[in-house]
Formats: sequence, structure tokens, C-alpha cells
Amino acid sequence: MRFVAISLLFTLALAGCQSKAKKVQQLQAQYDAEYPAYSKDCLDEDTSGATRLLTGEKLTNDQIAALEAKKKARDARCKPEADRLAEIQREILAAQQ
Repeated sequence: MRFVAISLLFTLALAGCQSKAKKVQQLQAQYDAEYPAYSKDCLDEDTSGATRLLTGEKLTNDQIAALEAKKKARDARCKPEADRLAEIQREILAAQQ
């Protein structure tokens, strides 16, 4: 009788680990599918003018203001997606515990 009970507990624990691993795998696949578009749309843009500053180009106050406005608009546009990706990462970490 003890053997049956121990076997049942082992089987349930193993099934729990497999479903946990499957959930992590699904979340990671979802993250991997969504991140490239976010990266292209939100991370690749140079809105800080850093490239220009590194090359020694001087920016006027108007150019700086335009870059700041562009960065603010990009941040507002990208924040929901960034929050969504951060939530997926939190879910992945929680599922791995």
C-alpha cells in the first residue's frame, strides 16, 4: 500500500514538473515571438542624438527639443508593449520557481 501511495505522489510530482516546464516553454515562445517587433520599433531608433554627439556634431536647442519630443512620443507608444514583455518575463521567472 505504501508503494502505491509513494508511486502516486512521485507520478503527480513528475507531471507537475512537466506541466511547469511546458508553461515556461510556452511563455518563452510567446516572448521570443513578440520581442523582435518591439526591438525593431522601440529600441533601434536613435532619439537621444547620441550618434550625432559621438561624431562631434553639435545640436541646436531646436534639434534637442525635437529629439526629446520624438523620444517622449516613442516612449508613450512603446510603454504598453514594454510592460507586456516585462509581465511575460515575470511569469517565466515565477513558473521556473
